Amino acid sequence: VIGLDDPVAPWLPDLPQADRITLRMLGDTTSGLADYVTDQGFLDALAADPFRHWTPEELVAISTGKNFWYDPGTNWSYSHANFVLLGEALERITGTRLDHLLEQRIFGPLGLRQTVNSFTPDIPTPVQHAFTASRGTYEESTFWNPSWTTAPGAVLISDICDLTRSVEAVGTGALLSPESFRTQLNPGTVGLPGPVHGCPQDVCLPQTEAQHFGLGVIVDRGWILSNPSFFGYAAIEAYLPDEHLAIAVSTTRNCAAPDRNTAQEVAGRIAALLAPDHPLNVG
Repeated sequence: VIGLDDPVAPWLPDLPQADRITLRMLGDTTSGLADYVTDQGFLDALAADPFRHWTPEELVAISTGKNFWYDPGTNWSYSHANFVLLGEALERITGTRLDHLLEQRIFGPLGLRQTVNSFTPDIPTPVQHAFTASRGTYEESTFWNPSWTTAPGAVLISDICDLTRSVEAVGTGALLSPESFRTQLNPGTVGLPGPVHGCPQDVCLPQTEAQHFGLGVIVDRGWILSNPSFFGYAAIEAYLPDEHLAIAVSTTRNCAAPDRNTAQEVAGRIAALLAPDHPLNVG
């Protein structure tokens, strides 16, 4: 039995400040660890070889090789490193490989039959093909390697129906106790100060009651959502408890909108029709 506020030192002893960083801080990204996707060297390497397989050790080393953006637990900033480390901690705590753990605790109980982990860039047919101009030329990016996006075992392939089922389950706390669900929606991030020295403004934002990051989810003006976007793919899954409404959209970017999550725009239009009093305009 462990608690969210247990330090990660027993499972991640080599992590700097492991005696101060807790499981909660990894889950709500308040550890202060720099985000490796803001590192220019990483971005250059990713652009030079998008098929490269990145190991957790390589990714975490980029983040830990930089100064902490702030003392653990004192601010909020999104950092991919937190989730890479959280995946490793969960494996060591449970003695179970992360992909097996997710299947046992989440995908199986929720009946997500089309949601599986992939340790390679392969996607079974039918494939939603992606395209991007991020390297200067508009090109297909469907099978670029997503190993850098999160912890091994949690790089997922899914379909639109499972996305809808999963966000409804997350948005209703289907697998959690009422107390745990309240904690997921606000683990303590609301009211944290905001931008600090060294933290890019777009990843270190003030957390308010209306818009904040919970444990692995975004809470935005009544919506509970996730909005991934990378390698030409864009998606959003959002649930509105007040209306019992689940929306899931997946798109591929085009050369006219290379930096926009176009799925958010589509979802916003759907929300305007189905729940006009609850706009979905993710900031």
